[in-house]
Amino acid sequence: MIRQSTTSAPAGQGAPPVPSLRNPGKPLDLGAVRGVRVNRAAADHRAATLVARRSVKGERQAGWLLRAVTMIDLTTLAGDDTEGRVRRLCGKARRPVRSDILRALGVRRDEVTAAAVCVYHGLVPAARDALRGSGIPVAAVSAGFPAGLSRFATRLAEIRDSVDAGAEEVDVVITRGSVLRGGWERLYDEVAGFREVCGDARLKVILGTGELGTLANVKRAAAVAMTAGADFVKTSTGKERVNATLPAGIVMARAVREYRRSTGIRVGLKAAGGLRTARDALSWLVLAKEELGDAWMDPRLFRIGASSLLADIERQLEHHVTGRYSAFHRHPLG
Repeated sequence: MIRQSTTSAPAGQGAPPVPSLRNPGKPLDLGAVRGVRVNRAAADHRAATLVARRSVKGERQAGWLLRAVTMIDLTTLAGDDTEGRVRRLCGKARRPVRSDILRALGVRRDEVTAAAVCVYHGLVPAARDALRGSGIPVAAVSAGFPAGLSRFATRLAEIRDSVDAGAEEVDVVITRGSVLRGGWERLYDEVAGFREVCGDARLKVILGTGELGTLANVKRAAAVAMTAGADFVKTSTGKERVNATLPAGIVMARAVREYRRSTGIRVGLKAAGGLRTARDALSWLVLAKEELGDAWMDPRLFRIGASSLLADIERQLEHHVTGRYSAFHRHPLG
């Protein structure tokens, strides 16, 4: 997290501290869930005008991009992942931006780290060891990721294994069929079961928004997940044909806002899948700030799941410092 910086950062750094309480959830109100309606045209219009209305340039843009770095769950979810790759990724999470760039921006190296490192649950021990003493949590994808179609008992066992191995956050994927069939009670019970076995680990619930059919289903799924105790609602696994989109993000943010209004509990929002450029990161930061407010300009309440995104942010920061764009190979992940 950025503590102090001579570079302008998004407004809201002086906002009151974010409460550390977990989301306890609440009883399911089926009538409220079934009554959700979303104006698709209005959501699309809001998404199209969101970034155009707020221009972020120069010093302020550099500050926003540094803030975005601190909100990244640096992720590797490839079929050929190895412990060596995970350890290199953890090294990048500790030092996500080159020291010479940070010096030019007047920022100390220890002020900027990634928010978390996200890996398959079998690689949690390697990540935990590589991040020891850094304060950076390990997040594990679990519960039958990415399809979520394993037996429920198997998914619960995966979560327990991840937590026992040292995961402080668990990203779980819902059964999308429950949403498509309107099985809201089943979805509630599923997420509540995940929440119970997570123990003290933070639960991030992946909706798979690109596979839910309608934006109304996206909002209903987000509402049910929060009601069942999700600490974060997350857009996508990154494996779907359609991943994180701004209209879906707006709908999810409004579900988060309504949950806050009705319960007093702040739930986090995570965008993941297809975010590759600094412009993508800025778009989602603007979305979170305008839809949810300054409190969400904090990695405890807003995350971006990404890998290659970091290289483009670093390139943009170097351009701000030097006036020149560098090749991607100058900004390796590890």
